[in-house]
Amino acid sequence: MSSKVLELSSVRFPQVVTQQKPLYQKVKRSFDLCMSLCALIVLWPLFLLIAVLVYSEDKGPAIYKHKRIGRDGQEIYLYKFRTMKNNCPPIEEIFTEEQMKQWKENFKVDNDPRITKVGNFLRKTSLDELPQLLNIIRGDMSIVGPRPVTQEETEKYGVHRALFLSVMPGLTGYWQANGRSSTTYEQRMEMELYYVRNCKFTMDLQIIFQTVAAVLKREGAI
Repeated sequence: MSSKVLELSSVRFPQVVTQQKPLYQKVKRSFDLCMSLCALIVLWPLFLLIAVLVYSEDKGPAIYKHKRIGRDGQEIYLYKFRTMKNNCPPIEEIFTEEQMKQWKENFKVDNDPRITKVGNFLRKTSLDELPQLLNIIRGDMSIVGPRPVTQEETEKYGVHRALFLSVMPGLTGYWQANGRSSTTYEQRMEMELYYVRNCKFTMDLQIIFQTVAAVLKREGAI
C-alpha cells in the first residue's frame, strides 16, 4: 500500500461542502462527452464480444443496472457487464459466516461464489465497467470522481455525507488510482473525500493516466 494512503488515514475533513468552479465543471463535462463518445465508437466491437462471452457462459442479460446514489443524493442506475451468475440465491444462503462479516464491513468478499469465470476476468481487467460510458453520456457520471455507492454506503460517511455527494461520481477516481481493493473501506472513504476537496482538471488527467497503468498491471483489481 502506498505511503500516500497511510498518510491520508490521519486526515480529518471539515463538514463544509466545497463548491467547484463553473469553468472547471464546463471543461470537465465537455471532456467527458467527447472522450465517452469516441470510446463508444472505437470499442463497440469489444462490447459485442464481451456480451457474447457473458451470455455463452451463463444464459441471461449481458448488461445489468444497479441503483446507486449520485450527485446531491440523486438516484441513478449504474450500467455494468454482468459478472455474476444469473438468478443467484440470496447471499445469506451462499456466503459463509466469514464472508458475511467481510460483506458487512467492505461490501465485497474474497472468492465470491456468485462470480462467473468470464465475470472474474472482466472484474480483474475492469472491463465490466465499460457500459458506464453510457452513464457518462447521460450525465449521471463523470470519467473521474468518487465511485457511485449504494444508499447504505453513503451512511458510512456520517457528517461528511453531504461533502461526498457534492460532486458527480466517476468511472474512475483517486481511490482506484491509489490503491483500489488493497485498501480498507475507511481508507477508501478518506481518499474519496480527499479528491472532493482537491479536485481540478490537472488532477483528473493524472488520475486517468494512473488508472490506466493500474489496470494494465492489474494492481488491486477487484
